[in-house]
Amino acid sequence: MTRYEYAKDMYAKIGIDTEAAIEKLSALPISMHCWQGDDVVGFDSKEALSGGIQTTGNYPGKATTPDELMADIDKACSLIPGKKKLNLHASYAIFENGEFADRDAIEPKHFAKWVAYAKERNMGIDFNPTFFSHPMVKDNLTLSSPDEEVRAFWVRHGKACLKIAEYFAQETGVPCVMNIWIPDGYKDIPADRFAPRARFKKSLDEILSIDYDKEKVYITLESKVFGIGLESYTVGSAEFSLSYVNYKGITPLMDNGHYHPTEVVSDKISSLLLFNEKIALHVTRGVRWDSDHVVIFDDETKEIAKEIVAHDALDRVFIATDYFDASINRVAAWVIGLRNVQKAMLTALLTPHAALAALQDSANTTKILATQEELKTYPFGDVWNEYCSRCGVPVGESWFEEIEKYEAEVLSKR
Repeated sequence: MTRYEYAKDMYAKIGIDTEAAIEKLSALPISMHCWQGDDVVGFDSKEALSGGIQTTGNYPGKATTPDELMADIDKACSLIPGKKKLNLHASYAIFENGEFADRDAIEPKHFAKWVAYAKERNMGIDFNPTFFSHPMVKDNLTLSSPDEEVRAFWVRHGKACLKIAEYFAQETGVPCVMNIWIPDGYKDIPADRFAPRARFKKSLDEILSIDYDKEKVYITLESKVFGIGLESYTVGSAEFSLSYVNYKGITPLMDNGHYHPTEVVSDKISSLLLFNEKIALHVTRGVRWDSDHVVIFDDETKEIAKEIVAHDALDRVFIATDYFDASINRVAAWVIGLRNVQKAMLTALLTPHAALAALQDSANTTKILATQEELKTYPFGDVWNEYCSRCGVPVGESWFEEIEKYEAEVLSKR
């Protein structure tokens, strides 16, 4: 009997079909954020990263061209099991032959190379307007700016991105999630909290006034509690974002680094599923603040996965990663984070949720705790290794040998 066969029998005794779990995980796309590979720099501006976010570290080998970034994504994907989507920011437009378009004038053609890349790999594409790291971010404000020239510029950017998102969906045949997040806010206590939010609402209304195919493009809105230089007030708060989502009938997006340290996204998922057809997640790891550390196989990541699986919402939740660590090998950061998201999803798929829920309904909380603790020592790792093997990616820690080889042969020569 192989280790997987033993694990399969163990899980069968508690009513879990490991083959069904592997099949479900194989069909679940995880949206892979491109910006881990180059420290959120992009290709359209030489501006330093700004807007309440920060990348720390200077590990050698950063991608600096589209070809380098694509090669690094390929290497990471070769070590990550399962189905992937590509998640782009607007700042990753590719200009050739001396052409350039500012963010309010970008077009689908500036992303044609990304579309060709994705289609060759049978990947869908998700998209994010880039409302940061640009000269038109004035006084930490974009869509909420009192300067009409600034506000109008970013409205045009949002509209341009909506057209590009629809282009992605049409070309790849996969719906595109277009996520809106702005860094707007104030370092100290504002004199007027209302007016910036009113302008933000007006701007969003204007962006969403253009026609788009709602079956091909899902517009999401992401909130945040604070950022560097925006400690006292953020325009796009959780209350604003959820209210606007409900007002416009779009999709809420929760980033688990964008809340107060004692808040957890896992506890919010069930509430949002009750009132929204779809929800979206950016999975990250905040350490003391929205520090965008690489996702690890920790309790909150597992709880997020549990909430999705337990409520039979695999087809209702868009899952993406969002972190940027420049202090370690950037390709390894992708691999570690995405593999851990998938590990968390597999753990959830190997949990007898219905049985545990029945125990809760019968007030047998003692047995719930006992069962949950015993499940921690079940042979999950053997099922994970079987999944990786079937996907044709390295099993266990052997993937890191490929990272070391790639660093020696490619990254160290940049």
